[in-house]
Amino acid sequence: MDNYLEMVRKAKHGSADAFACLYQEIYEDLYRFAVYILKNPADAQDMVSDTVMDAYEAIHKLRAEEAFKGWIFRILSNKCRAKLKEYANKTVELSQEVTERASMSACDSETAEHIQIRMMFWELPPEDRMIIAMHLFAGYTSREIAAQLHMNENTVRSRESRALKRMKDQWNRL
Repeated sequence: MDNYLEMVRKAKHGSADAFACLYQEIYEDLYRFAVYILKNPADAQDMVSDTVMDAYEAIHKLRAEEAFKGWIFRILSNKCRAKLKEYANKTVELSQEVTERASMSACDSETAEHIQIRMMFWELPPEDRMIIAMHLFAGYTSREIAAQLHMNENTVRSRESRALKRMKDQWNRL
């Protein structure tokens, strides 16, 4: 932890190497978050790249070193929300390959289950996907999510609960 905070301090003072180390540690989490929100690997990669560039340029403004992870995820979530608004009415069809993989034989049931869960996640409304992803992948609390999405904290909890119940009900019908 001390090494992590020291890296953030160095990055705040202009060390590109320290920022690169921080980026290496958090990249997979950022990318996973963006993919789950946007459903598009290329857009997710773009949002992560934009986030990292913006974070690098503004890291000197970061007040508390221990807030780095939450701060960079906040930048990413704002970018993802803007991207979702950009293609809010645009539907994304699942490719034939993904559809076929979802109906695989029992010998590859773990992969088939993984694909099925992703498909159920993608069927959720974008804001519900954002809430679940912010909680599960970025570790935000209901209060933090509510502040980010300008919602009531109870609304965040109930939407998350209903969305997860919907996914569970779909899973049980399989």
